[in-house]
Amino acid sequence: MAKENIQLTSALKVTFWLLMGAFGFIVSMFTVPIIREAIQGPLFLVPFIFFTLLGVILLFLTIKQKVRGRLKKLLLIVSFSAAGIFFSIVLHNLLYALAEIVTRPPLLHTLLEALHIVFFFMAVIIAPLGFIVAAFLTIRLFITK
Repeated sequence: MAKENIQLTSALKVTFWLLMGAFGFIVSMFTVPIIREAIQGPLFLVPFIFFTLLGVILLFLTIKQKVRGRLKKLLLIVSFSAAGIFFSIVLHNLLYALAEIVTRPPLLHTLLEALHIVFFFMAVIIAPLGFIVAAFLTIRLFITK
């Protein structure tokens, strides 16, 4: 039983570090011209999908292993933020398109406009900031233990 726990903990840590690597790659897609030029067209979405899937896997591993305390809270924030970025981008775009199509009734149009703005801020500011802060604190927790 103890060995199984150690293996699951390794799976959780490996998933976490893969998630960090995927995040670094996504940041480099926007900041390093060579990578930006190499990843274009439909390939552009692959790192985001991989990042989101790793976030979902980390979420399930965190729950399955029954991680407790501060580490559980941080890993949940990391995983929800990782998955939330991509889903917020998709919802923002869908709601924006729908708001452009639906002009009547005006209340529905206004609601769609407000929701697409909310998901834009979720995708661009809230989820990435939550991810970065929780990831930093998780790494600090891993190092100190």
